[in-house]
Amino acid sequence: MTDTPALSSMHFRAIDLEALVPSKRKTHAPRILILYGSLRERSFSRLAAEEAARILERFGAEVKFFNPSGLPLVDDAADTHPKVQELRALALWSEGMVWSSPERHGAMTGVMKTQVDWLPLAPIGGVRPTQGKTLAIMQVCGGSQSFNAVNQMRILGRWMRLITIPNQSSVPRAFAEFDEAGRMIPSPYYDRIVDVMEELVKFTLLTRDCAPYLADRYSERKETAEEVSRRVNQRSM
Repeated sequence: MTDTPALSSMHFRAIDLEALVPSKRKTHAPRILILYGSLRERSFSRLAAEEAARILERFGAEVKFFNPSGLPLVDDAADTHPKVQELRALALWSEGMVWSSPERHGAMTGVMKTQVDWLPLAPIGGVRPTQGKTLAIMQVCGGSQSFNAVNQMRILGRWMRLITIPNQSSVPRAFAEFDEAGRMIPSPYYDRIVDVMEELVKFTLLTRDCAPYLADRYSERKETAEEVSRRVNQRSM
């Protein structure tokens, strides 16, 4: 088989097994950021997220929430807005995420989408906010079970280059699944959230040490080198 003529040997690299499976691994608790998609006082997506946080902590994770109240619409404020800066700092801190959204009009909510839209794919301070990190997705439904929101969030997670785990949670008739104190009642739907959080922690532990290497791409190395070369040539003219 002949080599591809367009393949640049300068930027093409063999797979580095040590970078992919490093012998020295991090030992701190997995850092998980939770985003939820409703601002209602009794928000079932938030209650489900809080239940997920308790489970994650039982699995040894460190959990932080972002409260989307006050986050402006994208393009309606500068990225220096305090809520945007708070969200991006939490994303940089995290090694994995949970997105929990209600299904509204057959889709994820605008509150959920706005949070993701403020997270850039480009590096912030040399670090990518999402690429190579893990993601678990959950939705709550007001009526019968649906998967519209999780299906959309799965597409969105892939676009943000997150490692979206295979398992997911959809809670139908969410108003009947939580008690007056906001705790989820024992049920197969609760068990599924446990399954999802367990899988998230496992995937995070497996991939967090090699996340930067997973996000290192031939096309981007080539594009960056070409851009640097172009700028050097412009300065020398």
